[in-house]
Amino acid sequence: MYDTVIIGSGPAGLSAAVYAKRAELDFIVIERLYGGTGQIAESERVDNYLGLYGENGFEMGEKFRSHAKALGTEFYEGDVTEISSEGSGYKVTLSDGTSFDTKTVVYAAGASHRRLDIKGEAEFHGKGVSYCAVCDGAFCKGKAAAVIGGGDSALGEALYLSKTAEKVYLIHRRDAFRANKLLQKQVSETENIEAILNAVPIEIIGEKRVEALRINRNGSEETIPIHNVFGAIGTVPNSKALNGIAELSPEGYVIANEDCVTSAKGIFAAGDVRTKALRQVITAASDGANSIFSVQRFLSENGS
Repeated sequence: MYDTVIIGSGPAGLSAAVYAKRAELDFIVIERLYGGTGQIAESERVDNYLGLYGENGFEMGEKFRSHAKALGTEFYEGDVTEISSEGSGYKVTLSDGTSFDTKTVVYAAGASHRRLDIKGEAEFHGKGVSYCAVCDGAFCKGKAAAVIGGGDSALGEALYLSKTAEKVYLIHRRDAFRANKLLQKQVSETENIEAILNAVPIEIIGEKRVEALRINRNGSEETIPIHNVFGAIGTVPNSKALNGIAELSPEGYVIANEDCVTSAKGIFAAGDVRTKALRQVITAASDGANSIFSVQRFLSENGS
C-alpha cells in the first residue's frame, strides 16, 4: 500500500512528487497523458513565475517534470475512473482495470477548457475550432481568427495569434475585459486585433471546416468571415472521480483551503481543481508542497 497516490502531473502534481520524495514517502504519480505537464504546456510565454521570467510554458513544464524524475518519481499512465474507500485507506481504479491501494490521495487532476456550447462547435472541433492558440495557431497563418473570451487567457491567445494571423477578432460578452491591465494595454496597441464587446457567439459556420462565425452584438446579428475559432472562456474542474466522495462547490471544484484538506478523510486537493481565488502555475506548485505537508501530518496523526 502506498503512502499516497498523486493524481495528475501538472505543476501541482509534480510539485507534490518532489516534496513526497524529499519526505521519503512511498508514492506513485498517475498521469492521464504520458509525459504530460498540464495546461502550462499550452502557454507560449510565462512572465509571472518567480525566477523564470519569459519561460516557454512547454519548456517550463519539462523542467518541472525533469526535477521530479531526477528524484526517482514513478509515473503510471491512465485515466482514474473511481476512488473508493478500502479499509483505512483508498483504492484508486483506472480505466484499464489497474488499481492502487493507498493510505492517502493527492488529487491534482486540474481542469479542462470550457466549451462554447454553440452550434457548429462540436462539428468543427479540430477543423478550425480549438482551445489552444499555441497548439493550433499555425493553421491560421495569414488568415482571420476569432478568440472568444475576456480574461487573461483570451487576451494572451489573441496576442499570440496576432503574430501570424492577418486579423484577430477578440469577442467578449461584456463591455470591458477582465484581463490584467498590462494585457489590455498590449491588445489595444496591437493593430491587427479588433475587440468586439457586448457580443456573444451564436454559430460556427462552414462546409468541411470553419468559414465564418455568427455573433449577436448589442442585439443585432452579424457574420464574420474567419478561418479559426479559439475558445478561451475558462475551465471546468476535472473532479468527476471525487463526486460523492469529497464536497464539491456548485461549479464542481473540490472544496479545500490552502492546506489542501478536503471533506474526505485522507484526500487532499491541489492545483486548479480546488476552490481558490487565483489559479496560476505558482499557486499550483504551492498547493503541491502544502498537500504533502498535510499528507505527512495525516499519516503521523493516524499512526502510519
